[in-house]
Amino acid sequence: MRFSSLLFLTLCSLCSLAALAVPTTQEVEESLTCQCGCGLTVHSCNHLQCGFAVPAKQTIAEQVRQGKGKEEITAAFVARYGEKVLSAPTTSGFNLAAWLTPFLVVLVGGVLITVVSLRWSRRNAQRESPRPPVPSSANPYRDRLQKELDAFDD
Repeated sequence: MRFSSLLFLTLCSLCSLAALAVPTTQEVEESLTCQCGCGLTVHSCNHLQCGFAVPAKQTIAEQVRQGKGKEEITAAFVARYGEKVLSAPTTSGFNLAAWLTPFLVVLVGGVLITVVSLRWSRRNAQRESPRPPVPSSANPYRDRLQKELDAFDD
């Protein structure tokens, strides 16, 4: 009994792994950009009788039926059309900059905004700080004004 249940579980796991290895045509079509100029993926291209998407969909369907993997199919398209056919840049070499640059720009911008706002707030706080009171004897006009006001009240 244990052996048969173990065998059943092994077969189920192998079948699920085999199902994961075979891509769907939609997965492959979504990973490729249409070259007709629409800017959409091959799967999403809405041009009727598109000169690129229609033959590409047929080629992809044929290669999926042959049991080829997604990487193998996309590699064939890259070899024929170059890396511009990929809907997302690869994560190696110079293309790594396309992945990292947006995050670095947001990070640097956040740090810059924080530094500038802290400097401005400190500068304003220094300007608004109370000045020490001026002694009355230092200003003769103040003394004279005070004497005249005192005399006026009398």
